[in-house]
Amino acid sequence: MAKYTSYVICTSPRSGSTLLCQLLAATGVAGKPGSYFHDGSISAWLGYYDLTPDEAASEREVLAKIFAAAIAEGSAGTGVFGLRLQRHSFDFFSRKLEVLHPDHSSERERFQAAFGRTAFIHLTRTDKIEQAVSYVKAQQTGLWHAAPDGTELERLSTPQSPAYAPDKIAANVEEMTAYDRQWENWFKAEGLTPLLLTYAELSADPVNTLKRVLDHLGLDRDAAHGVEPGVAKLADEMSKSWVARFRSERGAL
Repeated sequence: MAKYTSYVICTSPRSGSTLLCQLLAATGVAGKPGSYFHDGSISAWLGYYDLTPDEAASEREVLAKIFAAAIAEGSAGTGVFGLRLQRHSFDFFSRKLEVLHPDHSSERERFQAAFGRTAFIHLTRTDKIEQAVSYVKAQQTGLWHAAPDGTELERLSTPQSPAYAPDKIAANVEEMTAYDRQWENWFKAEGLTPLLLTYAELSADPVNTLKRVLDHLGLDRDAAHGVEPGVAKLADEMSKSWVARFRSERGAL
């Protein structure tokens, strides 16, 4: 039996969380983790699940319907709810979680009230320059995720040629570093010890990393057998050259 009824992947953009979510969903035992509260807007959340609340409904009642729909979607009939939370959208989510469960004094307690016994996974990318280059390049090209065969999985804008942008890379290095620090401070404040995963280990050995997560959740690690990554790395020679150039120009390690 699973040790947890839910788990939260705490992360930041371009950390490999899409790969981890895809791997967990493919096991058939760990729900279908996703960014079910990504946008900072109740109307956007309602749109996710095609919900139209009664006009007389209170905010708490509306949130209860949204959370119930999210749990159903993210559990996928497995009894385990998977949620990905990126730091930049966490504060709005946290405020609405407090509206839904005002009788609890800590965020940790509110997570338990909303989702049952919850495990936390901190997925981070140690090399912040690589992470920032990946983010800037995705913004410029419009391509965020692709399958191993090259099929586009997520494109947010029309194709454009990327151009080296050191100031944007530097700003994103600072931002991604801040996101990690904010997660770490939050875990400490809430008395949580998350399972720590890095992008490097996930990309180098996705199946064994997946087994570690399943073990942590108390799920059958054998469910990882036969699971193959459905998301390809987008880093290419251009990405490597940008990273090397940035390190050289900024004297960064």
